[in-house]
Parts: sequence; structure tokens; C-alpha cells
Amino acid sequence: MSTKKTYSISELSREFDVTTRSMRFYEDQGLLKPDRKGQTRIFSSKDRVRLKLILRGKRMGFSLAETKELFDLWDETLSGNEKQLYLMLDTLARKREQLEQQKKDIAMAEIEIDTAEARCREALKELEKKKKDAKSTEDSPS
Repeated sequence: MSTKKTYSISELSREFDVTTRSMRFYEDQGLLKPDRKGQTRIFSSKDRVRLKLILRGKRMGFSLAETKELFDLWDETLSGNEKQLYLMLDTLARKREQLEQQKKDIAMAEIEIDTAEARCREALKELEKKKKDAKSTEDSPS
């Protein structure tokens, strides 16, 4: 006889370092589906895996709607299907494109920062030189 492992909302929130409010939000969005005993939520191992996937998806830039779409496709079958795999590949390709664009944007921003920093340093050198020249002019006997 196997006993199915269950989790409370506080156990999962501690394990994954998320707020219980976030977990209730994921439930409201249909991403988690805990059983209930009165007011108490009882999360299954499946909910635990889903929470892990939700958080991984967020780190990869997936929206909750995209994650839900993948979950819904998975739920249509016992082990997922070809449609889900193609959707996942398409979503991953889009995320990769977004990341590549972000890398280009970051590189451009770094170039702009380097240029602005160099200009500021050059301007400071000029100001220091002018101050030094002005001071030496004041100090020299007339």
C-alpha cells in the first residue's frame, strides 16, 4: 500500500521560497489544483511538480498564460502529446529570440555607458587642468 505524499501551502511556499499569496494566485489562475479539507488546501505531488515548473518557466520568461496552455495540453492526455511538444518548441524558440535581443540591447547599453563614462572622465580632466592653470596664473608674480 503506497501513501501519496501531500503538502500544505506553507510547506511548499517554504520549499520553493514563494509567498502563500503567490500560490493562491497560481491556484486562481488554474495552474495549481489542490484538494480541500474545509479551508485547508492539500497539495499533491503533482501540484509540487507544477509549482516547480511554474517557477522554472518564470525564470525562462514564460508568462503564466503560456505555462497554463502547456499544462492544459498535458492534461488532455496521460503523457502529453505531439501538439504540446511542438508548442513547447515554438515557445522556447520565441524565448530564445527575446533573450538574444535582450543581449544585443544590453551590449548596446554597455557601449553607451562606456562612451558616456569616457566623456565624463575627459571633461573632468579638462576642468582639473583649467583649475590648475587658473591657480598657477593667480600664484605667479606679476
